Amino acid sequence: MALNITDDIFEKEVLQSERLTLVDFWAEWCQPCKIVGPIVEEFGEEYKDKVKVVKMDVDANTDAPGRYNIMSIPTLIFFKNGQPEKIMVGVQSKEQLKQAADELLG
Repeated sequence: MALNITDDIFEKEVLQSERLTLVDFWAEWCQPCKIVGPIVEEFGEEYKDKVKVVKMDVDANTDAPGRYNIMSIPTLIFFKNGQPEKIMVGVQSKEQLKQAADELLG
């Protein structure tokens, strides 16, 4: 299960993470987010030993989404060593997430 994070713990959970981290920026009212949510959960379960998966509600948290210019949701960002390495906007398949993770993991 993906950890729900806030602006208060974004730096600790994402930027300071030693693992590749996927952040799912979403909102409760967003229909595409409801489609991608279970896909992200499945991906997180399959890759739990390799990738940390967290979710951030953009309505409740504005600092991090603003910092990374989140204009539409869902936006999925893979962070590596505190830097955004791959940005994916819109509904993504589990295969697309796995491909991106595998590329970043080397």
